[in-house]
Amino acid sequence: MTKFTFNFLNQLFPEFSGDIQEEVQIQEIYTDSRKSVSQGLFVPIIGERFNGHDFVLQAIDKGAVAVIWQKDQPFPENKPDSIPFFLVDDSLTALQELAQAYRNKINPTVIGITGSNGKTTTKEIISSSLKPFYQVSKTEGNLNNLIGMPLSILAMPQNTEVLVLEMGMNQFGEIARLSEIAQPDISVITNIGESHIEYLGSRKGISQAKLEIVEGMKKSGLVIVDGDEPLLNVTLSQQMLTCGFANELNYVVSQIEQHDDQTTFMINEMPVSIPLLGSHQAKNSAYALAVGRALEIPEREMVQTLADLTLPGMRFEQIETESGAFLINDAYNASATSMKASIDVVKNMKQQNKVLVLGDIFELGEHLEAEHKKVGASIDSDITALITIGDASRFIHEGLSDNFKGYKTHVRSNEDASSLIKPYLKNDSVILFKASRGMQLEKIIDELMN
Repeated sequence: MTKFTFNFLNQLFPEFSGDIQEEVQIQEIYTDSRKSVSQGLFVPIIGERFNGHDFVLQAIDKGAVAVIWQKDQPFPENKPDSIPFFLVDDSLTALQELAQAYRNKINPTVIGITGSNGKTTTKEIISSSLKPFYQVSKTEGNLNNLIGMPLSILAMPQNTEVLVLEMGMNQFGEIARLSEIAQPDISVITNIGESHIEYLGSRKGISQAKLEIVEGMKKSGLVIVDGDEPLLNVTLSQQMLTCGFANELNYVVSQIEQHDDQTTFMINEMPVSIPLLGSHQAKNSAYALAVGRALEIPEREMVQTLADLTLPGMRFEQIETESGAFLINDAYNASATSMKASIDVVKNMKQQNKVLVLGDIFELGEHLEAEHKKVGASIDSDITALITIGDASRFIHEGLSDNFKGYKTHVRSNEDASSLIKPYLKNDSVILFKASRGMQLEKIIDELMN
């Protein structure tokens, strides 16, 4: 699917080497030289341990018809003159400038989503619920950083009406830059947790970094926030809407009931049912309802689309084993807040045996011990067994509630954990797997299922 022509590129990047045929079409923009493409624009990125410029000939062999080229990099031997190299001072900056230009060319309504926890799930909820009403494009996976988000923008089809973008960060200034590129019309801040506190110093620092999302917004924009979070009780130039559980908010979530395969609740006295579990998902659904109203979708129609949601894997994905046990793959990522939320969901499930398999939470810095102990404090007599894996997760045991009387143990590796989990693979058991992404707990699930 055509994105733009060489002429569009030449207007942005007037310096070039090679042959330009202005009407040649670009169908895909990419940074991985190993990927096979058709009519591709290759953008080589320089990282700490790699330089994409070294692989440009491989990219051309795989289908690149044009290249963004950083001026301080020597051209490869046997550079083909038939392939135009658009010359720039910095290839990453050029990728971001190209994404911004393409965003303005298509001019969709842009919804930016950030937050410490739940931003990927909220992105999926919002994009899924809007699809019956608009041509929607969204961030695929978690391409939410200064490389991934521009690629997400450049991947949207030309008929896109609504673009839903996830924005992540681990340093001050990153969300501001992402917002400048994306220029959101509507921004959602899901919550303020502990993720990246190692780099941002405190939850207040995290809130300041998340609020950078307004930097690229017009004053006529809309900001939707977690109204239960005092750190988001701020005054902005844009209109603000609040969602949460407190009675004074714009979208009040109440009367939450968790069932086997759904959660029911009220939002401003309107009954809502979603095929997801947990009160945190009810709040995420409130963000979607607020976005829908801003896009002039009737609330009752939005509620119907929320009832039909599906989410990608490794986000509270329930897997039934041959023995009748349920494994919950929630191993995509973790913070203390999200881990506690998942534990609360397990507590309310119908199975008699409730087993937690928890791994390390990363990027906590000096808060590492305290945050893991917070998780422990949420584990009580509702839980049958606790198996922790890694290094820092041992502190979960030190924070355990006094009324936890179940089995508990700590091991250093996934391999050590598998044999301890197998006795719980029986009917009437539910086993939660939750940790930061680098722990790769899904490998345990794969082993148990094979």
